[in-house]
Amino acid sequence: MKPTLRLLAAAAACALAHPAPAAPQARDLGQGLSYYRVHDLPSDLPSPPSGRPGPCVLDLRFAKAGETDARALGAWVRFNVSAHTPIFVLENAATSPSLLASLPGNGPPGLFVLAPAAAGLRTDIAVRVTADVDRRAYDALEKGAPVESLLSDNPAKPRVDEAYLEKEHISDSEAPDVAADKASPPAPLVDAVLQRAVQLHRGLLALRKA
Repeated sequence: MKPTLRLLAAAAACALAHPAPAAPQARDLGQGLSYYRVHDLPSDLPSPPSGRPGPCVLDLRFAKAGETDARALGAWVRFNVSAHTPIFVLENAATSPSLLASLPGNGPPGLFVLAPAAAGLRTDIAVRVTADVDRRAYDALEKGAPVESLLSDNPAKPRVDEAYLEKEHISDSEAPDVAADKASPPAPLVDAVLQRAVQLHRGLLALRKA
């Protein structure tokens, strides 16, 4: 390991060592992508059993941290990220300023910083979502909503495509339609920032297989 990387890893480990609450458990987003939510540092640093997080989403929306802990988290991210092990950092206007300064956009290869466009932050990807919807989606996961439910734009709508028609042995003209007088169901609550991170990860996987 290069001396610089050893120093960064040591700094992160020392600055973020904390005997109190256990590190957050990872949520599985599928296809090798994990999700970690940080509320407060130094207690919430991800600590996977393998010692390295691999490809992951690090949610720093509404997270709080002092300058020392924020710099240490930034060192931890840069130590673990690479083009083959991307880390997707989620931020918003309520993220601690020290964290925003430690993990801005235009970082090393593999590091993607995402935030709502309305926040006006220095990010790699600005997502079109209001602050209110961003907050509600964040809170929904906090209250126990399945993460999958926040990633699908229309989970209840049946998919009518060629595969469906062939399976059901019906023609295009016989395909089911939504009744004109039937009220449309309310749009599902989607975590647009998290959804974009997952889509980026899937896109990167597809490019490597091409």
